[in-house]
Amino acid sequence: MQFGIFTVGDVTTDPTTVRTPTEHERIKATVAIAKKAEEVGLDVFATGEHHNPPFIASAPTTTLAYIGAQTEKIILSTATTLITTTDPVLIAENYAKLQHLTDGRVDLMMGRGNTGPVYPWFGKDIRDGIELAIENYSLLHKLWREDVVNWQGKHRTPLQGFTSTPRPLDGVPPFVWHGSIRSPEIAEQAAYYGDGFFHNHIFWPASHTAQMVELYRRRFEHYGHGQAHEAIVGLGGQVFMRRNSQDAINEFRPYFDKAPVYGHGPSLEDFMEQTPLTVGSPQQVIERTLGFREYAGDYQRQLFLMDHAGLPLKVVLEQLDLLGEVVEVLRKEFAAVRKPGVPDAPTHATRVAAAGGPADSSVYAAADDVTGH
Repeated sequence: MQFGIFTVGDVTTDPTTVRTPTEHERIKATVAIAKKAEEVGLDVFATGEHHNPPFIASAPTTTLAYIGAQTEKIILSTATTLITTTDPVLIAENYAKLQHLTDGRVDLMMGRGNTGPVYPWFGKDIRDGIELAIENYSLLHKLWREDVVNWQGKHRTPLQGFTSTPRPLDGVPPFVWHGSIRSPEIAEQAAYYGDGFFHNHIFWPASHTAQMVELYRRRFEHYGHGQAHEAIVGLGGQVFMRRNSQDAINEFRPYFDKAPVYGHGPSLEDFMEQTPLTVGSPQQVIERTLGFREYAGDYQRQLFLMDHAGLPLKVVLEQLDLLGEVVEVLRKEFAAVRKPGVPDAPTHATRVAAAGGPADSSVYAAADDVTGH
């Protein structure tokens, strides 16, 4: 099972000091957080994608490439790749290039995001959101698996004899997760392709998460990719820890109360009761996280949000030290109860092996194709 963290890249005022970090500080902090995640033994670092203030999460391939050059083992992922508003050709080329640069330590999480105005900014209509997600991913899937693509759709210009370069590393495209909080169509899409389904259940009760995951598992089996328990599932979550649970609650409360997303709403206690948010001791986080299996079944990836709501970098790094301890226990506990036949989380190495070994997928053009003459 893979454990890691994800960031949405928000630039939020610290309510305890009334100081707001600069974009530069927040960007550099993101790198420091990713490096710390590898240091404490986490498997995955993921970044979201936003194109508006107060976020610094645009250009995710730039961020991940920079982090990749300074790390050795950690898998680099997107927490959302905006499949609706980003051109599939650009995604195919950028992430295949990143895959080569990091020796395969890359996967993606497709999503529609939660910022409505992003659609017109990139020339799209939000009313086409689901259609765009389905059509664009269909093209991306083809671009990574066919050397020469002829394609025509509704929402972009046709392609004739097009080859996306570079080709995927070892002939195996990056693994794709489809992330959604509320859209059953996305769970269906993940099942159709036999890809992973990631339910970021930070804001929703367990009952909703259970319904979405169950739908994905059932449809995964329907499309012939394996039995329901063999489907690849990931979950989100959010935690804040101190050795003493009351210290954690006292310290996190002002951040929760002022947080842009869930502040000024239910109390911290109510939110913890109704959603997977866990604020307390490391042992409480362990017990709560192990409980996710009760309604999601055996799953392959668990990511936590650790740097949201204005928490200063020093505190986030302290949280990661604690998370490293928690994950060490979670690995053993989840492994001890996992049912036979449940697959491990996919990695580039295991997927290359399943494909029969590495293959050079380079496409070599004839000499005249280089100049066009």
